[in-house]
Amino acid sequence: MAVPARRDTRMRVVEYRDWAATRPDGERWELIEGVPVLMSPAKGRHQRIVMNIAKHLDDLAERRGCGAYPGLAILSEAMDDYAPIPDVVVQCGEPPEDGYTSDPLLVVEVLSPSTLLLDRGRKTEFYQSIPSLAVLLLVHQDEARVEVWRRAPDWTVQLAGPDTVIELPELGGTLPVSKVYARLTL
Repeated sequence: MAVPARRDTRMRVVEYRDWAATRPDGERWELIEGVPVLMSPAKGRHQRIVMNIAKHLDDLAERRGCGAYPGLAILSEAMDDYAPIPDVVVQCGEPPEDGYTSDPLLVVEVLSPSTLLLDRGRKTEFYQSIPSLAVLLLVHQDEARVEVWRRAPDWTVQLAGPDTVIELPELGGTLPVSKVYARLTL
């Protein structure tokens, strides 16, 4: 009996971009290890943290000719089967026309219980493959704690607690952890 050959159905970024362009506007998809993954709506707490961070970072970024964008997909030449959508991306220069960037300066992931392992694992490896990325912030939802990953020249990690101010010389300013969690009860 003949057995059919199994075809690898994983997508590369070029295929994913064509496919994603056909999806309804209300759907948000990211490409993880060659598989399109539909993103569910974030909970209110998650969204509040994202808004707090995006607002503060956008104010800092604007002075440097940069902007903070929620929902911008990241591309890397080193990993052609990934196109994740972090919570906030700081990119310099003109805003991207198509919703994708390959030269972020700073990336923020707000950690959710359902995505914690992916965000702190494979996605972190992906972000570290991007030459332009200087800072990665992994933000916890249920406690005032931010992991500050910084390229210097190798990646280092520092924990920032509730009374900490995160230095962001790349943007000429700081991010107080208290502002990350403004209007939330911990």
